[in-house]
Amino acid sequence: MKTKKIVITGGPGTGKSSIIRMLEAQGHECLHEISRQVTLEAQKQGIDQLFLDKPLLFSQKLLEGRIVQHKEADMLPATTVFIDRGIPDVLAYMEYFNTKYPSEFIEACKNHIYDKIFILPPWPEIYVSDNERYESFNESRRISRHLVDIYKSYGYNPVEVPKAPVKERSEFILKTIDE
Repeated sequence: MKTKKIVITGGPGTGKSSIIRMLEAQGHECLHEISRQVTLEAQKQGIDQLFLDKPLLFSQKLLEGRIVQHKEADMLPATTVFIDRGIPDVLAYMEYFNTKYPSEFIEACKNHIYDKIFILPPWPEIYVSDNERYESFNESRRISRHLVDIYKSYGYNPVEVPKAPVKERSEFILKTIDE
């Protein structure tokens, strides 16, 4: 049986990780965002912000990690796996920062398909910046638009998750998966 791969995406600070943690606490299989891990690895090597210093290398590492996650989802003992950001997110960010990328990025989006995309809209009341999230709220809004556009360009119809407490947002996602 094919594993359903469900992406939860949105601009920075929209609540993705909180929803993933809630779903995981409820017993659902979840794969976490990897950009913080990539950033921390670079910082161990003396590069404070890999995305700003070497955006293509950062994006390549994200692409590789998200391809691994896509394959990992098929190996998990679950019929549905929730993933914090998908492969097209890499392209959306590169488009936002006007960074050119090789065709392998496009091919990765075409060759690694997801079953459903949920997008969390920008929400100023929950937005918080930190050491790895340096984008302002206005930048988060613009990134969100790029995310919607890139997913649509690959044939997805992202479902917007209503602004609500984490539990209600998680329940909305679970109820909407098969629609």
